[in-house]
Parts: sequence; structure tokens; C-alpha cells
Amino acid sequence: MRFGISYSTPYHGIDPDGIMAYAQDAEECGFESFYVPEHIVLYKGAMVGRYELPPALPYLDPLDTLGFVAASTRRILLGTGVLLLPYHHPVVLAKRLATVDVLSKGRMRLLTVGLGALPGEAGAVGVDFATRGRRADEAIDVMRLLWQGGQDGVAFDGEFFSFDGLVQFPRPLGRLPIHVGGSSQAAARRAGRRGDGFFPGGALTAEERAAQWETARSAAAEAGRDPGALEYTRAGSIDITPEQVEALALQGVTRIVVSAAAEEPSARREEMAAFAQRFGLRDQPPSP
Repeated sequence: MRFGISYSTPYHGIDPDGIMAYAQDAEECGFESFYVPEHIVLYKGAMVGRYELPPALPYLDPLDTLGFVAASTRRILLGTGVLLLPYHHPVVLAKRLATVDVLSKGRMRLLTVGLGALPGEAGAVGVDFATRGRRADEAIDVMRLLWQGGQDGVAFDGEFFSFDGLVQFPRPLGRLPIHVGGSSQAAARRAGRRGDGFFPGGALTAEERAAQWETARSAAAEAGRDPGALEYTRAGSIDITPEQVEALALQGVTRIVVSAAAEEPSARREEMAAFAQRFGLRDQPPSP
């Protein structure tokens, strides 16, 4: 089992020294990866399920934040949970991701993408909310095509994006994985058909989560891909027990992402250190 940690700027704050210290503490404790979320804009009445998001929540840009974290750390892998893929042009996004990966020496390895749940956010960036799933599928294909392309250029002709002879360098340092987040069966199918992993969210029952994981694996097999190669990431609490981790492992989970709950930085460090001791994180070799 691998263990990541998330940093939510609406909860933990946007102070750069605080972000740096949190990431450095996580790296020192032996966490594999560091995740940040995304919202581009909010507005009054924006609902995620039954929860209304206060419009003044301070969300930093995730890739700029990860670039900052990369400059202040040496080993910890970089992730998004989730980046709202349909709201970014994939040609520009491919360049930004490759840049973070190159400057971090190959640590942009846990990109997790989702569709977004706020119609007003989609409208603000000129995206049809109803077609954002198909747009995300094309965006994944476009980015991988650009990252794999050579000096002769690559071509793409889709519903949303079309180009011919494009060359984009530098490439990421090795293959840049794309994980898929979301709490729907459609997200599970997307993870199986196109993703390197699945990171489901939402308040679902154990039966619903099991069904989603089976959907992801079945979709991978139907697409001629290896279901066994899919990574399965789940969120957990900072006080999760070894018994609970073992139960998740039996469900196929390969990574658990937690977040420090304390408000004071010193208490957060203590939470991380206690977690690291409980699971022997400092004794584990770093991820590739």
C-alpha cells in the first residue's frame, strides 16, 4: 500500500510558507505523494451534492501550486485530486504538465482528472456542461498524442479538437500517467478505458464502490487493456487503522490519500509523524 497526503487550500490556507512546510513535513515523514484539488471559479448557490460551496473559498491553481511544491521538495510525487479536465484546453495543459514534470525531475506522476460538478463553472470557461465527458475523453487522447509525438508532428481530428502537424517539446520525463476521478459509473468506465488508475470520490456504500471497481476493470478488459495494471486510489482519514488499511487492500486498493486534520502546523506535523510511525513510512523505499 502506498500513502499520499492532500493539501486543500480552502481548509489549510494559501500562505506559501505554510504550503511549503506541509509538503516538506510530508516528504520527511515518508509520504509517497502530495495532492491538491481544483476549482477555477465559484458562485453563489454552487452545489456539490447536498453541500453548498461558499463562493469565497480560496482555491489556488493546482499546477502552479505543484510547481511551487516541487521547488521546495526533492522526492515526493505530485498529484491533483482532481484537475477539472474539460475546463482546460488539452494542448495548453499538455505543455503545462510536461513543464512541471521536467522541472520536478519526473515527479508529476499522479495527475487525477475529473469532469467537475458545477454547471456555472463550465459556463464560465465556455464549455457545454452536457458534453464535458466526451470533451474529457478527447483531451486525454490529445495530451498523450502530443507527449508521444516526434519532430514530424502529430494530427488529431475529433469532435472538439482538431490539428495537424503539431510538435510539442519537451516531453515529460517518461510516461506521464493519467488517473481518473469521479463517483459515477461513467467515471469508472473512463478509468478502465483510458486511465492508468481510478480515484473514486463521493459518499457511496461499500457495495457501490465494489461495483464501480468492477466496472473499471471490466471496461479495461473490453478495451484490450490489462485490468491488473490499473491503480486503485481511495481517500482515507489521518487516523485510519492498520485493520482498515488491510480491509481496503483486500478490496484492491493500492493507494490511500489522507489529509492532516489539525489547524495548527505543529499539530499537523504530529499527525503526520504518528501516521508515518504507524505504517512504517520512513522505512519504505521511495516510489519510482
